[in-house]
Amino acid sequence: MKVITINSDLPEIVRRYILAHELGHAVLHGGSGFRTFHDTALYDESSAAEKEANLFAAELLMDDEKVLEEINNDGTFFTAAAILNVPMELLDFKFRMLKWKGYKLVEPPVTSRNDFLKDVPLPENHDEDYA
Repeated sequence: MKVITINSDLPEIVRRYILAHELGHAVLHGGSGFRTFHDTALYDESSAAEKEANLFAAELLMDDEKVLEEINNDGTFFTAAAILNVPMELLDFKFRMLKWKGYKLVEPPVTSRNDFLKDVPLPENHDEDYA
């Protein structure tokens, strides 16, 4: 049985992302054994598995057409991320997926690292664990 535990003190936008990211690991890397991570070493920037989980989360949380609609309606990357209720870094991962699918998009104003969540501030009384 696989279990994903998420710190309920984190903002909803972060909890949603962590869940989608960890589901990505469960689906894509299910045979890799038990994994846990802490805020001091949340993600290995060079890890292909982390990049894959980020791309999985972007695909799971954002519909292609909805992203394109928001970008075309406003044209502002940051506004689209807010309306879609996702971190701007995750929208960058979605842009990568859309480009790979053949959509022509302008370059986003951010280039996300695989470890972007390590910079999210934690609630004051945390136990060093994000999830």
